Amino acid sequence: MSIEPKLKRFNQSVLSKYQIYNSIFMTLPFDSVTKTGVLLPLFHETCVKGFANGDDPTTIVDTFFKKYQARRSEPSQINLLFRFIQYIERQVVLFDAIEDAAFSRVNNMEGVGTLRYLKGFARSNNQLDELKQYLEEFKVRIVLTAHPTQFYPGSVLGIITDLTKAIEENNLSEINNLFGQLGKTPFFKRKKPTPYFEAKSLIWYLENVFYHSFSDIYNYIQQNIFDDGKKHNDIINIGFWPGGDRDGNPFVKPNTTLKVARKLKQAILRKYYADLKYLRRKLTFRGVEDRIIKLETIIYKYSINLDAKETITARELLLELLSIRKVIVNEHQNLYVSEINDLINRVHLFGYYFATLDIRQDSRIHHSVFTTVVDYLIEKGSKSIPKNYHDLSEAEQVKILSEVSNEHIDFEDFEDEMVSNTLRTIEVIKEIQEFNGEKGANRYIISNNQTALNVMQLFAMLKMVAFDDDLTVDIVPLFETITDLENAPAVMEQLYTNPVYKAHLEKRGNRQTIMLGFSDGTKDGGYLMANWGIFKAKEQLTEMSRKYDITAIFFDGRGGPPARGGGKTHNFYASLGPTVEDKEVQLTIQGQTISSNFGTKNSSQFNLEQLISSGIFNRIGESDNALSDEDRAVMNDLAETSYQAYKDFKSHEKFIPYLEHMSTLKYYAKTNIGSRPSKRGNSDKLVFSDLRAIPFVGSWSQLKQNVPGFYGVGTAIKKYEDRGEFDKVQQLYNNSKFFKTLLENSMMSLTKSFFDLTKYMAKDEEFGEFWTIIYNEYLETERLLLKVTGYEELMEHEPASKASIQVRESIVLPLLTIQQYALKRVQELNKEAVKDEEKIKIFEKIVTRSLFGNINASRNSA
Repeated sequence: MSIEPKLKRFNQSVLSKYQIYNSIFMTLPFDSVTKTGVLLPLFHETCVKGFANGDDPTTIVDTFFKKYQARRSEPSQINLLFRFIQYIERQVVLFDAIEDAAFSRVNNMEGVGTLRYLKGFARSNNQLDELKQYLEEFKVRIVLTAHPTQFYPGSVLGIITDLTKAIEENNLSEINNLFGQLGKTPFFKRKKPTPYFEAKSLIWYLENVFYHSFSDIYNYIQQNIFDDGKKHNDIINIGFWPGGDRDGNPFVKPNTTLKVARKLKQAILRKYYADLKYLRRKLTFRGVEDRIIKLETIIYKYSINLDAKETITARELLLELLSIRKVIVNEHQNLYVSEINDLINRVHLFGYYFATLDIRQDSRIHHSVFTTVVDYLIEKGSKSIPKNYHDLSEAEQVKILSEVSNEHIDFEDFEDEMVSNTLRTIEVIKEIQEFNGEKGANRYIISNNQTALNVMQLFAMLKMVAFDDDLTVDIVPLFETITDLENAPAVMEQLYTNPVYKAHLEKRGNRQTIMLGFSDGTKDGGYLMANWGIFKAKEQLTEMSRKYDITAIFFDGRGGPPARGGGKTHNFYASLGPTVEDKEVQLTIQGQTISSNFGTKNSSQFNLEQLISSGIFNRIGESDNALSDEDRAVMNDLAETSYQAYKDFKSHEKFIPYLEHMSTLKYYAKTNIGSRPSKRGNSDKLVFSDLRAIPFVGSWSQLKQNVPGFYGVGTAIKKYEDRGEFDKVQQLYNNSKFFKTLLENSMMSLTKSFFDLTKYMAKDEEFGEFWTIIYNEYLETERLLLKVTGYEELMEHEPASKASIQVRESIVLPLLTIQQYALKRVQELNKEAVKDEEKIKIFEKIVTRSLFGNINASRNSA
């Protein structure tokens, strides 16, 4: 069967439907302001024509009011701008719902990157046995984080889900009702969410999406690739950070972690109860019905009271279901055996924990806590910790900490809240393992890890507080900055050569998980250097780990946009060569990326299959992705040149002031989208090291400049053009899937840039020169990427994705114009001798409110 081009499918199933439904939506009266829906298209047209003529946002807004609403007072004008923002937010929701509804039509669910394609490829190349072997050892873990890049409150997510279903079914009556609900539902949060509330919000995805997509994928592998109905490797599993990630979030307490773990258990028990309730209606046979009813009753009682006396363990539940299946096979002609298989597989995948709760804390916090603990032990006359411990070298301290034994510390012995909370959290991990099973919480991530001592401090605390010599927790160092990435192999070798830590790894299957941070890496070193630095670190860490018979498991801290390791993520994993360990793919998924890539069963299954197949295809595919020495030298030189360009850019005297005064950076903290503070440290002065990656990258996105996704790339390639060696860059592009993916992802950042929006800044007395530096790098990068790739326009290889971006950018164009207009007004009002504080507040509120729609429309902007 022939399949129409993806762009045509997009135009038919998404664009055409959006135009129809948007015309209906725009006529609905949601508020007291008349003709808002009629005026917004006129304002949109004014924006398009204005920017084409080189007008600035202030001129565009003024022109609109003079031409169409000359009689409005200033308060009435401001009111209309707020109404425009509200309408645009809802247009974005409408487009999201239509795109979600059309996902399986726009994307080929059996095409390249799917399991069906992978099976067909393996069969046609006589590699089916090889595929089965890889499926038994390969894993994909996605880790849901609470990082604040999702601006939809739960009520709006519910509307998107219902609207998607109504659009799929062409239920016009229900669509109309949902439009009405959408118009009257608030989009912003008046209070910051608690970490527990964030966890509950993400558990919705576990219950409504991943519970189904995970089992469908596992069932397909079991039934269509292995074709045996037996238990196999749990190829997909899920991690969970809300309630466990306390790095920079003082609101995550030990009790929060425990509460979230209990909520996860309750959520999975309720899903099992619903399945058993369904099975009870089907399995009405002798020797089966009574057993299913008993299971249903026990699980129901357990789900409403986790402390119930009559319970059943996950293993006992699994064994009973297997026993029931045996009766069905032997005595009842396999009736409904696929339905009971489905539940068996879900219990195998999710146990009683649903998702593994990761714990994360900064190494500097650990160091402070451990210093207090050491002082306490010395005062107590500890036999393990010598009195001169603080005067010893790092190597000597590591040796002492590896040999600590028969020491027990209690969190109640410490008055300092950070110390007691850190130690109590370790106790909580032990409690969760006893309550939800070991997989409930068995990883502790050390962010900003710089030394082997950082790891051994936590190693010692885990043993002294709760685990003694039976440590059932994997310690995961997170390397983030360029310097830390370069030092990572030496740090890991120091750990691998420590006999006690090596023995711990042997107990854990000789596997060491190492996390690498794309977000802070890009913020620190720029786009090319961060990605190349991580790639090189993976190669060196793979070599180092193999040297000591350890399997390195790489856990990538990725965000949504290319600037934070996002974009077409699966292409990166498909481009890895034999020099990088690839037994597992692990990555963080956050905020918008959860809802945009995994928000529906279809999108979740498709994108999970892409990750699975990219990792496996890297092995059974025909091509060798290893870099030649010549290509490696060019890649390294490009990265170094771009790094220097980015460092020079960062050190420009206007870099921080530009972000502070010309962007929306300071407004992120006012959006109430996440429980975590928007920056590290308590200083009123903006310090680059205190900046979190999300507001940093997001602020550039709001300016439509997307600096972290391209800056330095043009400068690096131009160096080769100037030397007459441009063919070397083209050769690298043609030979290396990794470099090709890097450039194509950078094209996405360029496509989402729109410098006409801020062109007025070129004339700014203070920041004009700085804006011009950014703009020139943008122009040079665009020109040279087109030259390298041979494309006539950006994202030529992804016409449907580009079309989606263009529609979304068109929707939010009036929103961005309003945002820039309000920012300019705030700047002007602040310069006045007598400040009008009331007006400043109003325009600052416009800026804050405008953040929501733009972030949601971009889907991977932060």
